[in-house]
Amino acid sequence: MEGGTSSARISIPSLFRSEGTYGVTALPDTRSKDLSPVNRFLVPSSALMWGLQIAFLSPSLALILSTLYGASTAEIGWVLAIYNASGFVASLVVPAWADRRQDYLGPMLLSGALTALLVVLLALVTALPLATIVLVVVGGPAGVGISLLWSHLRHAGARPAQIVNTRAIVSVAWVAGPPLATLIIGWFGPRAILLAIGIVALANIATTMLLLRSHRAALASDTPPTPAPAEDDVSLGRAGVVLVTAAFVLLQATNATGMSFLAVYVPQTMGVDVVWAGIALGVAAGLEVPALMLVARLTTQYSSLGLILTSCLAGIAYYLGVAVVTGPVLLIALQVLNAWCFAGIGGVGLTLFQQMIRRPGLSTGLYMNTRRVGAILSGPLIALGGATALGQRATFLACAVLTLVGLLIIAAAGRRSRREEEAVAPAG
Repeated sequence: MEGGTSSARISIPSLFRSEGTYGVTALPDTRSKDLSPVNRFLVPSSALMWGLQIAFLSPSLALILSTLYGASTAEIGWVLAIYNASGFVASLVVPAWADRRQDYLGPMLLSGALTALLVVLLALVTALPLATIVLVVVGGPAGVGISLLWSHLRHAGARPAQIVNTRAIVSVAWVAGPPLATLIIGWFGPRAILLAIGIVALANIATTMLLLRSHRAALASDTPPTPAPAEDDVSLGRAGVVLVTAAFVLLQATNATGMSFLAVYVPQTMGVDVVWAGIALGVAAGLEVPALMLVARLTTQYSSLGLILTSCLAGIAYYLGVAVVTGPVLLIALQVLNAWCFAGIGGVGLTLFQQMIRRPGLSTGLYMNTRRVGAILSGPLIALGGATALGQRATFLACAVLTLVGLLIIAAAGRRSRREEEAVAPAG
């Protein structure tokens, strides 16, 4: 670990330096056989399939509950809440279990098998209570497959740029997944989407089995997988990890709010057709992929904390812009800022948690749950739209304020990290 300067003060620009625990510049290539050319094809394929599975199921689940089991709006809300609670617990328990075993592909294979079982059971049961039990018992653990993939990559020695590039492939799946799911349901009915998810689950099982076979071959060779280098670590201490986790809950809450509330905000406050909300969200989703690829390249030169700060600044500008914009053209233009904001939160944020916590499963599971908790907090943010004199614009103004709070917390965590690095430097 390299030391800093003799001063205990730290400026914002110093958070961007790629030194010591902050960056990965000029480090030796520690990629293992787990990241061989074959696996560099299998890993993106696996990420695409897991992304499609989520992109098929998440937008369709409410419709499935309504059409197949006759669930009312209130019942859908309760079932989804219980299902997400199960996913929250599974995202911590299953990866932590994988950490103890130092095996992430085995549990990932199990998640694929559980997904196949999930669609079979949902197709067979006819009562909403039984469907709820299936979602809680089977669906929760089945949903952690993508988290285990990130954990495996970190455990196998993948660098932040490789992980963020793989994350971009999941965004590709989300660009294509929801429209394709809607098309399948429209043509063949809601049961057809269960069949589509089952086919994707079988593809996940196949790719995971191939990854597992390659991983076992690497373990049996003379050069087994090399863990991620210690130089990648971001040393924040327990208090720093708590601070960053709290900041990400706020950032995820604002991101979830902006995405879910735009379809209401555009026609009711901006006074334009709701189709412009769909166009804006589609443009943002399309821009996420190049934004993630660009930020992946920048992780080799700049610190994770510094890149996330730029995303926070972009987010503040985006939410303020949406709060004052009156026409669709500017709304579309603002999606560039939205995409960069997401690239930091959804891409670099994942690798930051893996750099803060050396246990790949626990770190990734904790990161994934900041999104779930943030989605819960988005409810009160949306409610602000009807509780203040500013109307719905207050929701986006509140998002800007919370993003600023998140930025300040992350900057404070960065200063704490630098002070700890300077404190241990003389001993080095």
